[in-house]
Amino acid sequence: MSADRLTLATAEPGVLSEGPFWDPVSRSIHWVDIRRGEVFTGTLFDDGTIEVVDRVSLPGTVGAMAPSASGEWIVANGDHLVVVRDGGIIRTIPVLGSDGARRFNDGKPDAAGRYLVGTLSLAGPSDREELLVVERDGSRRVLDGDLTLANGLGWSADGTRLHTIDTLRRRVYTRDYDMESGATGRRELLVELDQGFPDGMCVDAEDHLWVAVWGLGEVRRYTPGGELVRAIEVPAPHTTSVAFAGPRLDTLVITTAADELSPEQLEQYPHSGCLFTIVPGVTGLPQPLWSGFLDEMGEATDEELG
Repeated sequence: MSADRLTLATAEPGVLSEGPFWDPVSRSIHWVDIRRGEVFTGTLFDDGTIEVVDRVSLPGTVGAMAPSASGEWIVANGDHLVVVRDGGIIRTIPVLGSDGARRFNDGKPDAAGRYLVGTLSLAGPSDREELLVVERDGSRRVLDGDLTLANGLGWSADGTRLHTIDTLRRRVYTRDYDMESGATGRRELLVELDQGFPDGMCVDAEDHLWVAVWGLGEVRRYTPGGELVRAIEVPAPHTTSVAFAGPRLDTLVITTAADELSPEQLEQYPHSGCLFTIVPGVTGLPQPLWSGFLDEMGEATDEELG
């Protein structure tokens, strides 16, 4: 795979491909198709291509997934969180209680194994979307409750800063983060776009942010201070998310969407919905795995968890 050259990684386009996640245990790349409710597992080859080796279909939408070291997944499935093992749901946790008015969107574990996940409204734009922290005992708390569309997440290399995205406001926020307790400091504006909409995000080993920009067909790299230093053009207007992958974490995997494109745009950008890869010359940070729920939970009921 040539350095600094974009590669079409998958041949079959998805509808709304999202949430790439490198699993160092299985040495696989996972991603989801939100609209189709599918979780994909792929093998990343040296030439930058990805072969789909498994797909799991779930009822409803799938906003994000994260594997655990034991092989179980936590999946943002509609307005529930579900635990998946061997392709089947083994536990369902009703968290939102929104009667289908909202669904989960992007989510990631922190280094302590908590799961942070955001929401979006299915009834139209809202300024009351939430970013939730789901603890290892299944309890939850609201970190932000005033978002328009909770999206990308990423932590600094030392784990002391949390970066988050509010898509419809076109903002990237940052705040202090205590990994041991999960406590956070005051939310501060880091980046505000004037075009396109920030979507998924990851952080590299130099503490720079990589942000997929929906509507512009770009992945942008920002310094820890919020300065734009690089933009990668992607031949798909709706660039949705990014993650570093591979044993050396030197390959950037980019997901895109065909969703909300006109027939004319789809003809112009036929690979919309596919995945792309590039070796950008920097390596990524290892994305922590989900810890699983505490053993003490036993067979706790949904009411106890929700």
